[in-house]
Amino acid sequence: MARRTKRRVPPKPPSGPANGKSSASSINKTPKSMVIRMGGSRVGSSVSQLVKDVRLMMEPDTAVRLKERKSNRLRDYTVMAGPLGVTHLLLFSKSTTGNTNMRLALTPRGPTLNFKVESYSLCRDVERAQKRPRGGGQDHKTPPLLVMNNFSTANADENSKVPKRLESLTTTIFQSLFPPINPQATPLSSIRRVMLLNREPDSESEEDGSYVLNLRHYAITTRKTGISKRIRRLDPKEVRNREKHKSAVPDLGKLEDAADYLLDPSAAGYTSASETELDTDAEVEVTGTTTRKVLTKREMQRMKSGEKVDKKTNTTEVEKRAVKLVELGPRLRLRLIKVEEGLCEGRVMWHDYIHKSQQEVDSLDKSWDQKKKDKEERKKLQKENVERKKQDKAKARAEGKEIKDEEGEEDVEMDDEWLSDESDDSEEGNMEGSDKDDESMDE
Repeated sequence: MARRTKRRVPPKPPSGPANGKSSASSINKTPKSMVIRMGGSRVGSSVSQLVKDVRLMMEPDTAVRLKERKSNRLRDYTVMAGPLGVTHLLLFSKSTTGNTNMRLALTPRGPTLNFKVESYSLCRDVERAQKRPRGGGQDHKTPPLLVMNNFSTANADENSKVPKRLESLTTTIFQSLFPPINPQATPLSSIRRVMLLNREPDSESEEDGSYVLNLRHYAITTRKTGISKRIRRLDPKEVRNREKHKSAVPDLGKLEDAADYLLDPSAAGYTSASETELDTDAEVEVTGTTTRKVLTKREMQRMKSGEKVDKKTNTTEVEKRAVKLVELGPRLRLRLIKVEEGLCEGRVMWHDYIHKSQQEVDSLDKSWDQKKKDKEERKKLQKENVERKKQDKAKARAEGKEIKDEEGEEDVEMDDEWLSDESDDSEEGNMEGSDKDDESMDE
């Protein structure tokens, strides 16, 4: 007789508005970024590789397999930023004068920080300069720890060359690149990389009123201190953390005793100073808890009756470990050129080498206000025309007549194209404006 088996059905996830709200809130809390190469292959192979390295640095919450085309414009990316939950755009481009630029923009309404990449080094260049470069692993599965130094100065105010509001704005934008870290809840094992941003405090940059940042990217490695490498190779914890291509267990076949391996006089044995960690490494104390044994029912009854039961309690083990940073790359030296209100367009809030008088600022503000009013009026007029033609068609259908208003339809299409062309012209104008700024700066 055939044996009947029960089929287990996995439970369905709870559906409803509560579940949708929780998923949406979790998506919105995590910042996501897109590193884009503007201009396609015209930027060159070095800038294209720099874009790939920056994407690797921004993992895991970034579009790693993004492919750009020469025909893509900024509007193509901003339209998809909302449905995909993208909060930051990093745009790399190259001007006609050969300058490499980077724009860091917040979606959907800005502001935008325009940087000039004065110098950079790729990941492969950093690896070639190292004696023992760090191989790939699980480091890029968690976001890096952001460390910012010298972003705010004590003597800065609104009248200084680098105003206080600019320092607070740049600090807020860079802090929002990665999800916040809760020291009480975040495990230390999840922090495997460090992204360091250091602002140069040189007197020359302060006189010019410039804002220069140095970006570095490191991997965090830890090892036990005060222990020989020979002893460390026998530790099971260190064996699990070793790379696959290296031998985990030493070869003791040619030795008669384990003491010959530990106290080898040719290698200075266990007391060798070269076998221990360097003094330059920072030492930290790490506490770990041991596992607790689960008691059976009989052992619980014996313990209640007063008998002694072998029981393992949670004991904390404190050990000193040396923290070492291994550079992964890339390296960037960024100079802040200007800050814009909108998404790569809008009113210029600060500029590095172009300073205007109060009258010029007031006239520009008036022109921007007039442009906004004209744009709103055009949108309002176009909307009224569309609604009027819809009502006319509805009335004609109700009366059983067929009215062909070809000229009106052409007018609507022309209005739509006119608005789209205007936005495209504004984007091209911004790109050309950045190039003109670079040319003027080179002069």
